[in-house]
Amino acid sequence: MLKLVAVGKIKNAALAEICADFSARLKRYGGIEIVELKDSTIPREGERILEALKNFRGRVYVMSQEGKSFTSEEFSKKIEDDEMYGGSAFVVGSAFGLSEAVKTRADILMSMSEMTFTHEFARAILLEQIYRAKSISAKTGYHH
Repeated sequence: MLKLVAVGKIKNAALAEICADFSARLKRYGGIEIVELKDSTIPREGERILEALKNFRGRVYVMSQEGKSFTSEEFSKKIEDDEMYGGSAFVVGSAFGLSEAVKTRADILMSMSEMTFTHEFARAILLEQIYRAKSISAKTGYHH
């Protein structure tokens, strides 16, 4: 199971189209559940994120600048390993960051880059990387 919990709507039409494209592509690998939460205060967003993850039994990756980064191959292996334990869930916070409670809930704090991205870009990049990871495991040739 793959799950993405993200705060805020994607307002940029081009980025929304990219996210929709990679979400559709992931259907061949079992799909991805996307939970989009309304913007609020960081503590309230944190509560909503934790609620969305309440019954999730797999590994939780929280996107955070201070997290660990992975190569695409390493990321693919992690997601592949996660399948044995309930899947992978990913959290992308709002433009104002994440609560400490959400970071504490993380099994892995993951950095997508040392640079900072908008939450919209982060979601699009993450969906592409999840698709890439699944295609690496499936040896489809997308990753070359």
